[in-house]
Amino acid sequence: MSLANLRCFWGFWGLFTLLWLALNRDIFFVQNVFALRQSMMQFSGVLAIAAMSVAMILSLRPRWPEIRLGGLDKMYRLHKWLGIGALGLAVLHWLWSEAPKWAIGLGLLGRPERGARPEITDSIQQFLLGFRGAAEGLGQWAFYGMVILLLVALIKLIPYHIFRYSHRLMPIAYLVLVFHAVILLDYGMWITPLGPVLAALMIGGSYSALVSLFGRIGVGRRVAGEIAEMRHYPGVHSLETVVKLGPGWAGHEAGQFAFATTNPFEGAHPYTIASAWNPSDPKVTFISKELGDHTTGLVDRLKVGQKVTVEGPYGCFTFDDGLPRQIWIGAGIGITPFVARLKQMASLQPKGGRPEIDLFHTTREVDERALERLAGDARAANVRLHLLIDSCHGTLTGERIRETVPDWREASVWFCGPSRFGTALQADFAAHGMPIKDRFHRELFELR
Repeated sequence: MSLANLRCFWGFWGLFTLLWLALNRDIFFVQNVFALRQSMMQFSGVLAIAAMSVAMILSLRPRWPEIRLGGLDKMYRLHKWLGIGALGLAVLHWLWSEAPKWAIGLGLLGRPERGARPEITDSIQQFLLGFRGAAEGLGQWAFYGMVILLLVALIKLIPYHIFRYSHRLMPIAYLVLVFHAVILLDYGMWITPLGPVLAALMIGGSYSALVSLFGRIGVGRRVAGEIAEMRHYPGVHSLETVVKLGPGWAGHEAGQFAFATTNPFEGAHPYTIASAWNPSDPKVTFISKELGDHTTGLVDRLKVGQKVTVEGPYGCFTFDDGLPRQIWIGAGIGITPFVARLKQMASLQPKGGRPEIDLFHTTREVDERALERLAGDARAANVRLHLLIDSCHGTLTGERIRETVPDWREASVWFCGPSRFGTALQADFAAHGMPIKDRFHRELFELR
């Protein structure tokens, strides 16, 4: 995760933990397993539902956190890890509920002595207690469902379309768990500082869940369009699709991406935009590579004139850092944002000094027509292109880049390509003294 993500991720857990402990200091003085069990169930339950609420809010793709986290790709990474954290806490919550019962059944623990329960005179508390049985039963089934849905989301061997359809059930599980949390949260917590914070998160999360269930995520950023042109590059198993946009598109920066929907049953898929924005000719170009169950066969499924819904733009991979030197690295289909930037640079008059740029494109596959177009775009933008075919030139490494660009210490690096390759390059440049927090920029977008 990025530094901003790490701060948000660990800061979230730290602040909620400190707040809960400040309000429940008696956990440090419990005298038996069953008293500890009650405290730990409350603690794990509060943190789990808070994390799920934030993850649900982030699923709406809100603009404010996207900008501050460095792009939707980074925001989705935070969404993913909050989900993983919530899953771990939900499992812990369930174990604290069930393990003492198992221990009693095995004779490892004696049954607790239950004294007389205090009389409840508060009408609201009495009302909530009337739903306790339903909240416990439904919450257990929602927990089982959430575990299955999150495992489907995390196991990438499971096809994307199964993940997509199953993930649409997550808001239902979340709403059930909100009901579970409202009923079973220690009643006294509602009048502490924790109560309003938790209530606000669950209200926001519930709203987000309903927006998701009704298919309204990103509706304000959707524009109707139709496919105007298609170009197939069989050598690299890629398809270039030009979409003519209707009214409403606010424009985009080179390096951003959008969600495109050609089949409502398949839903929206993210594509990096491979074209500069021209308001007088409102079009966006997408380049897709046959890498998965959706993109494989697109050339046969799409037709010129076909209606498309485009949502966006998203992302902050926009090359704006003010440095006089840049190194671009586009691996495979990761060349797409750089194609857009080349076209933008060629179409606009320079405002002040442009950075000096070296573009490295490394690829396993070759399509002469595609490479000729890339070389032409680079010449038009006055960018030095370094083309490396794996079978001819070997692997691109940080050492090769530094040898080619001797003044690399003055440059920023912009990388788009396979995640492991990017991680290796980032670590290599960091080991050679590059301040990667400010100088190494990556596109990390993954839906899973």
